[in-house]
Amino acid sequence: MARHKRRKPMSEINVVPYIDVMLVLLIIFMVTAPMLMQGVKVELPKAAALPVGKQDDEPLIVSVKADGSYFLNLGGDQEKSQSLGVVEDKVSKIIRRKPDTTVLVWGDESVPYGEVVALMAALQSAGAPSVGLVTENP
Repeated sequence: MARHKRRKPMSEINVVPYIDVMLVLLIIFMVTAPMLMQGVKVELPKAAALPVGKQDDEPLIVSVKADGSYFLNLGGDQEKSQSLGVVEDKVSKIIRRKPDTTVLVWGDESVPYGEVVALMAALQSAGAPSVGLVTENP
């Protein structure tokens, strides 16, 4: 009598390929997550401060370089300098669509205090509910 090998029933699913795909996606997300927080490269001032609480939406980042030029992390042209009026207008439009958007200022440490205050006043007049300053931990 010849014995036949017992076959697996067709109802069992092989999950190994799904696990492989999941691990690859996990690695991709781990690599790309730090790149999501974008802004123009500036020398941030150093200060010991508590981090901002957990946010569901990505914050709007306004960068101020040492020469006083403004940059906004919107669209594909993030490296293009913009005037304060244009920044205020764009922020106003975004705040009207998403009122709870957090606005963060990345100011170079050598930017005069008056320029940062003028930017923060413009952002608040655009309707930003909260404006935060980004610093590096010393």
